[in-house]
Amino acid sequence: MEKYIVNGGKKLSGRVRVHGAKNAVLPIMAASILSGDKCRVFDCPKLSDVKNTMKILERLGCEVILSDDILEIDSQGIKAWEISEELMREMRSSIIFLGALVSKMGRARLCAPGGCELGNRPIDLHLKALKQLGIEIREENGFIEATAERMHPADIHLDFPSVGATENIILASVCIRGETTVSNAAKEPEITDMCDFLNKMGADIEGAGTEFIRIKGVPHLHGAQHKVVPDRIVAATLMCSAMTTKSEIELLNVRSEHLGAIVSVLRDCGAKIEFFRDKMYIRAPEKIKSTDMIKTQVYPGFPTDAQSPVMAALCFSQGTSVIVENIFESRYKIIPELSKMGADILQDGRVAVIKGSSLCGAHVRAMDLRGGAALTVAALGADGQSEISGVHYIERGYVQLDNMLREIGADIKSI
Repeated sequence: MEKYIVNGGKKLSGRVRVHGAKNAVLPIMAASILSGDKCRVFDCPKLSDVKNTMKILERLGCEVILSDDILEIDSQGIKAWEISEELMREMRSSIIFLGALVSKMGRARLCAPGGCELGNRPIDLHLKALKQLGIEIREENGFIEATAERMHPADIHLDFPSVGATENIILASVCIRGETTVSNAAKEPEITDMCDFLNKMGADIEGAGTEFIRIKGVPHLHGAQHKVVPDRIVAATLMCSAMTTKSEIELLNVRSEHLGAIVSVLRDCGAKIEFFRDKMYIRAPEKIKSTDMIKTQVYPGFPTDAQSPVMAALCFSQGTSVIVENIFESRYKIIPELSKMGADILQDGRVAVIKGSSLCGAHVRAMDLRGGAALTVAALGADGQSEISGVHYIERGYVQLDNMLREIGADIKSI
């Protein structure tokens, strides 16, 4: 699909299920090659990023089948250790294959990864950490080549709690004899999910979800089955959709413990939110309250991936709100597009000041994954019809977002 056509102003109601998390399943797919065996992953979302990762696995020699939401990976035939530039350029998260390939094959060759253009996201932390494990890194003509003839355990401190660097350290060290530790590790739920999968494969990892992770190397791993955690950013997007349409909806397959920072902000804006086991009810206020300050932070702080959808919701608030983007400096590409819809947003560097008002339909273009979803959130609450192009960005992280929204009454179609 290339465009969404959204007729705004229609209330939503009913229930919709949140699918498995993109940011959990991708590292799990990379981790599967360490088994040299058959793995099965449940609730795997059919996203373009997942399909690209399947291509990487196939090029490496794995057999991969995705049927409904069940992903089967057989890595017994893995033979390659190089990922083509064509596949690496498609998405940033492909860098996690660096640690997995070095661990499994003893070497890896890949180029600097691509993905959404969110500003400078250096992989220096990854390379520095892998060098501490005895991995030799050579960078030449835009390619990274890693060899592991004398890998050894290490005590690694991350200067910043990078999700990708934490994942790469774990994947590289899980079969190194001895004990490796990571301090100032990232604590995101998706890391915990990957570690749960690895432990089912026979790994010995403790402390996932905390700032200190201990990896005791094991001689080998084996196949396993695992269900991916729900996608907390998809949940946040649907919650913001309820806010802009002044609606009440029910979300299925959510983890309340993963949504704390988002729930706190939306409650401050007047939403009524209740959890019952793996379900959540949200009732939006008739008038959204503004909020003094939202600062994006590493988990468990407010997630940068939820910043754009929340900004879209705040465009409908009563008063002035402030957002400070501390993670990605180019996360504000959505502002000019929201302005076409009548939003009053002033940006100064990493600070955005949003003066609430009403929005009207317009022709806008998605510039990145979360920005595209946020434009959809804004279009649902706007007066009139909106046309959103660049839907391929949205498809990187949402399984048929238009269908999910139609299930709860949105007037949206794809062309």
